[in-house]
Amino acid sequence: MSLKWKIRNELTKRSRLMKKLIDAAAFKKNSRRYKAQAVNPVQDNVIVFMSFMGNKYADSPRAIYEYMLNNPEYDKYEFCWFFKNPDKYRFLENNSRTRVYKYNSDDHYRYYATAGYWVTNSRVPDVIPRREGQVYLQCWHGTPLKRLGFDVKVHGANAKYTPKDVSRQYGIDAMKYTYMTSPSRFCTEKFISAFGLDKVGREDIIIEKGYPRNDFLSNFTEEDVKRIKKQFDLPEDKKIILYAPTWRDNQHTSGVGYVYKEEVDFDRLREELGDEYIILFRAHYFVANKFDFDRYEGFIRDVSGYDEINDLYVISDMLITDYSSVFFDYAILKRPIIFYMYDLEMYRDEVRGFYISLDELPGPVITEGEKLAPAIIAGLNGEPDSRYAAFNEKYNYLDDGGACRRVAETVFH
Repeated sequence: MSLKWKIRNELTKRSRLMKKLIDAAAFKKNSRRYKAQAVNPVQDNVIVFMSFMGNKYADSPRAIYEYMLNNPEYDKYEFCWFFKNPDKYRFLENNSRTRVYKYNSDDHYRYYATAGYWVTNSRVPDVIPRREGQVYLQCWHGTPLKRLGFDVKVHGANAKYTPKDVSRQYGIDAMKYTYMTSPSRFCTEKFISAFGLDKVGREDIIIEKGYPRNDFLSNFTEEDVKRIKKQFDLPEDKKIILYAPTWRDNQHTSGVGYVYKEEVDFDRLREELGDEYIILFRAHYFVANKFDFDRYEGFIRDVSGYDEINDLYVISDMLITDYSSVFFDYAILKRPIIFYMYDLEMYRDEVRGFYISLDELPGPVITEGEKLAPAIIAGLNGEPDSRYAAFNEKYNYLDDGGACRRVAETVFH
């Protein structure tokens, strides 16, 4: 082993040790905050919602909340949302039954200790156990292409956590679940193995009734499209491309977080595509660094901070992604998809690995940057990919616009 790698490994070990010490101190503090509230009774009519660990008002928690809010049969319930920036979401309190609180505050632990229901699409802090009488609905946030949790077979690629850490996190959270949503038989099978449900005899907690967040993709109208385009001030005479890459487990900078490395030649794309296209760039919410958009004014728009990705789907003529699960949902629209996998071999063999064969994907896989612009032009001017029908029949057959109703009836009745 070279001196460079020895130094890097030593720094990584020290960084992980320091993180464990900090995490242990935070765990102890938050444990006290939770226990101080857990002496109070569980309130059956209170539901707490959280999306992407307090970063967004979006996804299936939002869809379920808005469905319940607009249906009189759920009038008895009161709702609490938790955000890292709660002031941004005070508008939710215009509804008299909704309260907004700060993520990781005393209110956060108070409501998680006493609310009858938890609804989230990401993990609940390890320090918070589920009490008797509480119901935890785990919505998760996508159909997985890349392997998750216990199913990750590649070791050592994650720059922040070891495979043992990841499996432990998934396992601890999964033991709290009362229900977990699934949009397909495929997803049910993968969730059971990825979250270790088969190891503890909890396979029956899966609600295989579709993803609530995808109801909008079946129910939206042309008026919705016009409204959203007007909100973004998008011209009607240009093609809109949504570029939504995922994060890389092995691209993490200490003190910053996961980072995005620019692997698309946007200068070349602008030159080859001309003035007929606009790219909406959406970084994964894990990504901490910023991309310089000023260089591409009029060609690229930063929509990373926009909460609801469904709005971006319905105004886009095409999706470009890599290994993100966004393409499963976008496929419901039957619009062109391009998979730009410039680091395919490394990601497949060294980072995560895949659940499905890339031959099933409803669009071309591009690994070379110079082929991206021709693929965009061909995709927007050609017929839908021939694999679309089989893909949706296997992965999206339950996303028919009625998932919110089916999930709510199962959990809250």
